[in-house]
Amino acid sequence: MKNAPLTRRDFLQSCGAVAALAGLSACQTSLPASAPAPLAAKKLGPNDRPGIALIGCGGQGTNDALTAASYGNIVAVCDVDETHAAAAAERLTKDGKRPAIYSDFRRVLERDDVHVLINGTPDHWHTLVNLGAARAGKDVYAEKPLTLTIDEGRRLVRAVQRSGIILQTGTQQRSSPRFRQACELVRNGRLGKLQTADVWLPAGLREGPFATAKVPAGLNWDFWLGQAPKVEYVPQRCHRNFRFWYDYSGGTMTDWGAHHNDIAYWAIGELAPRQVSSRVLTPPIPGGYDAFSEYEVVYTYASGIKLNIHTTKDDSIYGAKVKLDGQRNGIRFEGTAGWIWINRDGIKASDPELLKAPLPENAVRLYNSPNHMQNFFDCVRSRQAPICDVETGHRSATMCHLGAISLRSGHTLTWDAQQEKFTGDHAREANAYVQRELRAPYDYSFVA
Repeated sequence: MKNAPLTRRDFLQSCGAVAALAGLSACQTSLPASAPAPLAAKKLGPNDRPGIALIGCGGQGTNDALTAASYGNIVAVCDVDETHAAAAAERLTKDGKRPAIYSDFRRVLERDDVHVLINGTPDHWHTLVNLGAARAGKDVYAEKPLTLTIDEGRRLVRAVQRSGIILQTGTQQRSSPRFRQACELVRNGRLGKLQTADVWLPAGLREGPFATAKVPAGLNWDFWLGQAPKVEYVPQRCHRNFRFWYDYSGGTMTDWGAHHNDIAYWAIGELAPRQVSSRVLTPPIPGGYDAFSEYEVVYTYASGIKLNIHTTKDDSIYGAKVKLDGQRNGIRFEGTAGWIWINRDGIKASDPELLKAPLPENAVRLYNSPNHMQNFFDCVRSRQAPICDVETGHRSATMCHLGAISLRSGHTLTWDAQQEKFTGDHAREANAYVQRELRAPYDYSFVA
């Protein structure tokens, strides 16, 4: 893929068109003058293959690295679980060259032959690894959601912009022609005036209570917990099911929501909703997963558009076997002139002609990336902004965090997207969720 030069229009879209056109730049950020200067990202020659390191060797991270191996050489893997690291190294061995194995990602950042990181860690580790990459001048493909909190996102935006590294958020639906088509049709008024967007997310797991257990051999449990509170080892907290604990993730709101809410954000084209309300449908089981499994969230935008989030059990999630006899996860946009339904299985509309008739030459066109990982590596070479750069990834993740905060606080909340804080009723309680206390020594000084 050959990228066109980044135009001012592209830049404004990546920063949030509404804010930019209003003269409220979402991308003008800076670090304190006292912050140490980051190392410069190493430029690659036309025939160079970048050295790639995988941080976080679970299933998603390893799959990302296998895809990335088409564009560079996997030279290192890192995980606090020795079993995961060894398995990933085995799968990523190519032509007899086995990647080096590490247990501390900071040692990987010291390697001069590592140009690119694949960050496949659990959500609560995303930000520190990404900040370390920015400090070390390493480009990074960062799994979604980009952050665990809104404050982390703003810190990361400043660090990435200051360092000049390329960061691609792993919301790969943006690189699907189907999802881009739906967003362009909405943006260009094919549905008339957009009134509502409805997102269906898979319901989360609701299980427990769970018993503590002996930490498995080879797992550094304290390092895995990192910034999160110190707790005894519980198998259901670690690895795949970390998503259902608020200390490490945000439930399906930030997991699948990072995909479908991102597409809604792209189509609506406004920087952020003005108000968010929510309703918990099933409370957690005491001693079990604490992220809400079934819920409803309603976002209201300044334009009057409403984005409604629903959960559905009629889908397959994390190995659960369910009957597909209802509403599968996906997105439905409805306007005064029709509707579009879109998910990974297909796209359909109230009138099939909506999907067939070409847009005019002067239509709004969104960033065209036919392949998410390729787009990242193209941008590593060109130093142009990828389709889901750090600001876009941060604003997209913020949508998910707003919903999770409303659910956890139990209140209808008002959000100021420019100040990036809650205002009005219940603002103090809600703003307490915007950032978190980091357990020492895994605070921001860990990657300073």
